[in-house]
Amino acid sequence: MYVRDAKNREEVWLLDHIEEMGLDETAFRSRDYVIAIDEETNEKAGFGRIRIHKTDEGEDVCELTSIGVLDDWREQGVGAHVVERLIQKAGDEGFDTVYSLTDEPTYLQQFGFDRTDPADLPEKLRDRLDEKREMSAPEAAPMELSVAAFTMPGKFREAFKRADPDEGDDEPEEGPEDFGIDPDEATYKYDTGR
Repeated sequence: MYVRDAKNREEVWLLDHIEEMGLDETAFRSRDYVIAIDEETNEKAGFGRIRIHKTDEGEDVCELTSIGVLDDWREQGVGAHVVERLIQKAGDEGFDTVYSLTDEPTYLQQFGFDRTDPADLPEKLRDRLDEKREMSAPEAAPMELSVAAFTMPGKFREAFKRADPDEGDDEPEEGPEDFGIDPDEATYKYDTGR
């Protein structure tokens, strides 16, 4: 499993899953996204985006948004590694602080994000928070993280190493015994006795 930058040819896949998950697709640009990929099957497992907001003051603002993990890949560290890669990209772009406007604040708190007062947000993000609450996430909470303060809990690293889309399918296959049939003693309507 690894996380890489999205390619232009993955726009349709991204848009389909963003819509399916009800995530924010405002000002969509595939080059802003990263995608988690299973290295054995090349199956896509999750994605996320950094969105850079230009300001008149010249102090641009970086937002993590549209973070999603496909159902079969949840609870396996995929989202954590998407977040890690996004923060790394933000740091590479020269940002010391990243923000997220999310309706899942406890998830991001695991990595060192703190809730922040909407009044303390940069103006662009205050407007964006209002828009996001109105359009896609009524419970969106503003979160803030110093890029240097990012932490990855070890449990996510280990889970990511073993990530498998069939991880959640622990149900055993049903056999005749599950229906009260003894396969050694049972006779069947069309049994020829051979």
